[in-house]
Amino acid sequence: MDKAPNAAQAEFWNAGAVCSWVDLHADLDRQFAPLSDQALAALRPAPGQRLLDVGCGCGANTVELAGRVGPQGAAVGVDISAPMLARARELAGERGAVNASFVEADAQIADLSAGGAPFDGVFSRFGVMFFDDPVAAFANIRRHMRKGATLAFICWRRPDENPVMLAPYRAALDAFPVKPPKTDPLAPGPFAFADARRIDSILGEAGFSAIDIRPHDQKVGGLPFEKALAQALRIGPLAGLLREQPEVADAARQRVAEALRRHETPDGVWLDAAVWVVSARA
Repeated sequence: MDKAPNAAQAEFWNAGAVCSWVDLHADLDRQFAPLSDQALAALRPAPGQRLLDVGCGCGANTVELAGRVGPQGAAVGVDISAPMLARARELAGERGAVNASFVEADAQIADLSAGGAPFDGVFSRFGVMFFDDPVAAFANIRRHMRKGATLAFICWRRPDENPVMLAPYRAALDAFPVKPPKTDPLAPGPFAFADARRIDSILGEAGFSAIDIRPHDQKVGGLPFEKALAQALRIGPLAGLLREQPEVADAARQRVAEALRRHETPDGVWLDAAVWVVSARA
């Protein structure tokens, strides 16, 4: 029997490893806020709108959108991760975002009408690169948007342009006796949308128009050294290797520490990030 679409992603984002993302979400949200702001500027949320946040994770951006649209509007976060959504609902409660709600669903196939469709806009911060069939996913999202509504998201550019994502991993790789296999660059994952031409093609096939894709480069971080080191070891591709080969944890930690020291400033550890800021019309 065939697995459901995005089954591997659903399994990963509901397994034990996701606890690290939940634990560290506040630091991650602060670090990525300047990048999120780029997509927010492209979306231009307005009071009274109903907005969808795809791949909302722990909900910080959904809560932000809820504040932007005000009490007459609403923001709906959708994600496949139950642990992240549990934290998102807590966060909305803590911040009094009564017009923020959350749906556990796969945006590639789900009927999102109950969440408030048709939406006046759709936002995503690093949440749209994980679909098995991105054309089908974006077509489904578009079907739940008002005609002429704006889609705006950010996604990672090439791995070699993003030390914020891969510098710790590359620094530690020699410590692992078993190296990870090469992966398909177009497979669902953080860098699946590294090629702007692919993004343009996917959105065009999904029925979007007025597609705009621009690069944005920025240093992100600001964590004290020890917190930056702990974070580097707990999330991302390096964390996956450490779970599989824990016997080299000390050697890997030493290598990552040496790499991060080169990026330490009086204001914390800062690493280069490179994203695409994408917008389109339904």
